[in-house]
Amino acid sequence: MPAGVGASGETLGPGSHRIKLHFGGLARSYIVHVPPQSFADGAFPVILNFHGAGSNAQQQEWYSAMDATADRAGFLAVYPNGTGRGTRALTWNAGGCCAYAERNRVDDVGFTRALLDDLATRVRVDRARVYATGISNGGMMAFRLGVEAADLIAAIAPVEGALMVEASGPARAMPLMLFNSVDDRYVPYGGRPGLLGGLSRATRYPRVPGVDEEVVRWRGFDGCPSGAQVGPELKGASGSADAGNTATRYEWGPCRDGSRIVLWKLSGSGHVWPGASRSVFYLGRGTRVIDANDQMWQFFRDFSPARR
Repeated sequence: MPAGVGASGETLGPGSHRIKLHFGGLARSYIVHVPPQSFADGAFPVILNFHGAGSNAQQQEWYSAMDATADRAGFLAVYPNGTGRGTRALTWNAGGCCAYAERNRVDDVGFTRALLDDLATRVRVDRARVYATGISNGGMMAFRLGVEAADLIAAIAPVEGALMVEASGPARAMPLMLFNSVDDRYVPYGGRPGLLGGLSRATRYPRVPGVDEEVVRWRGFDGCPSGAQVGPELKGASGSADAGNTATRYEWGPCRDGSRIVLWKLSGSGHVWPGASRSVFYLGRGTRVIDANDQMWQFFRDFSPARR
């Protein structure tokens, strides 16, 4: 993987590039995957893809396999690195989570802004078509950007995440697609109180809002109707690796300014990236009933606020 060091005006060719920059007194970095072709106007849309807690950009690029979708569709897949005491087990300050980044109040919203400014010196970026996704703590970071950086982000699609900051809502209607499994034990579908533990020693965990609670809150943000349009339940084929897995699509809209909310409610799978061909055993059972990369790109490409 070629490495960049922040030289202004550097042109990045197709493939994956590791870029270093300094922000907030810290050495930061990200990976950008450039597709072999761009959109007709020559500017690339961007999907920011945030890793989960205890992971990093390289692992997220490998696990989510978004590069293949980027190559087909012609967008930049960007994998930022969080912070930590080393270089592998990193986290994001998503507001109420997680670990090093939250304890040290790392400004990851500011870092994202700096990253996009840096990226724009290396390749032509369509700043009106910047989107955010991520898994777990990374999904929480995508949520935070949705409410705190609506001038920067056109739409978000968190995977197994939750909004961990108190907010009155984005500065404008923010399109939202969620992927959540009822069998996720790390970010439970029904939510989690702020205190869990055994008989002798309680262990504090951040409160995680339930998905249905989140949808109600976001419907208020975006001015959406209460009734959902419900799609058919998609099922894994009997006898296949997906047997017992399901996915059902719920959509609320039209909302204010043409926004929409879409929830993919999964069952049978765990705390995983839907469609991933690679598995991480401790995250739970995977699912290929739907492909999160394809679904979110179909959703994202409908949204492009007035060019800034």
